[in-house]
Amino acid sequence: TSRQLLAALPELGKVSRGQIAALAGLAPYNRDSGKWRGRRFISGGRSCVRRVLYMAALAAIRHNPELKVFYKRLKEAGKPSKVALVATARKLLIHLNAILARHFKKTSSNTCL
Repeated sequence: TSRQLLAALPELGKVSRGQIAALAGLAPYNRDSGKWRGRRFISGGRSCVRRVLYMAALAAIRHNPELKVFYKRLKEAGKPSKVALVATARKLLIHLNAILARHFKKTSSNTCL
């Protein structure tokens, strides 16, 4: 997972959480018009990253206590399984983005010119 993310998503840690979700194809888009509200959907982005994160989220809801609770909370709120799983994958990606952003910030402040 980490190799695929670093290879296919070089922007990881360098852009905002919304931008990284859109690049991975995990950002929810609305289909609204006037008073009519359509369903939200994900689209675009890099499908290879989305596939890897989907599988990572599937493993995470079984073995990671925080993401397991997050997934269960969404399911109890009435969300369909795949919607909850995609939300978990997005949460995982945003967390990884924050970790790398913190790392880049720390290493850039320690460099000498």
